[in-house]
Amino acid sequence: MQKRQLGKNGPILSEIGLGTWAMGGPGIFGWGPQDDRESISAIHQALELGINWIDTAAAYGLGHSE
Repeated sequence: MQKRQLGKNGPILSEIGLGTWAMGGPGIFGWGPQDDRESISAIHQALELGINWIDTAAAYGLGHSE
């Protein structure tokens, strides 16, 4: 996985990130029911591939994706 520095002094991040909005589930800002086991498996696979930039927010499933 190729990585770059964020800004001049920021952390080194993978060029590809993992978005977790859909993992938020059926909450107000979710995408509908999701299987937590599949979500956790996707996160583990992303980490194994060298992805270290994971986009999450308190609004994604009202914090469920976090």
